[in-house]
Amino acid sequence: MALLELDGLSCRFGGLLAVDRVSMRVAEGEVRAVIGPNGAGKSTLFHLITGLVKPTGGTVRFAGENLTGLPADRICRRGLSRTFQLTSLFPEMTARENARLAAQARQKRCWQPWGGSPLFGAALRHADAALEQLGLTDVAHQTAGLLSHGDQRLLEVAMALAQQPRLLLLDEPTQGLSVEETALAVETLGALFSDGAMTVLLVEHDMEVVFRLARTITVLHRGAVIADGAPEAVRADAAVQTAYLGGFD
Repeated sequence: MALLELDGLSCRFGGLLAVDRVSMRVAEGEVRAVIGPNGAGKSTLFHLITGLVKPTGGTVRFAGENLTGLPADRICRRGLSRTFQLTSLFPEMTARENARLAAQARQKRCWQPWGGSPLFGAALRHADAALEQLGLTDVAHQTAGLLSHGDQRLLEVAMALAQQPRLLLLDEPTQGLSVEETALAVETLGALFSDGAMTVLLVEHDMEVVFRLARTITVLHRGAVIADGAPEAVRADAAVQTAYLGGFD
């Protein structure tokens, strides 16, 4: 059974059909990329999966449970964590505090006024482990707003990992990065995904990043799926090349 199942998922904003009957299966341990031209519906699809936007049709199932229409916080507590296209941090807090707050937010009683020491300690342990996985231990006590843009993007991934997700959704993790920062991010994420223990859904505009990280690719165009399969097959697909106005080369 797939970990994530989308069946006929649709979203309409007035006269705009942003996501058009998308069906997808993401297996446990799979690293899948969702790609497509600007306006293809990629980020909207993420919003539908994670509860930020309610679908106008179709279903979202996770680990066999129907999550369609549930609030974002309840979906997060089921084991889905995500990053955003635009960096979303607490800039005046340290990197470690950002990761700890993310870990704490996964808990149902994350802000209890007393008896919270075990919860706080567990959140710190998850935060430290996530920072280490992303190579950020050396900057853990630095103010997040003063980190390099590359480290800020990795910190967002660490915050998502600190929630111990079963499914990690990354929305444009290399957006705005320099060539050097992108190379470092790809190396770090590639090492993180290499053992197959993590299930990842990735939206990314940089095709070289996609082909290095993803084992399966789903292509959206005008909200609908036009191709789905291994990177080599998708890269050679005529419909995909047409959608990208001439292809990737």
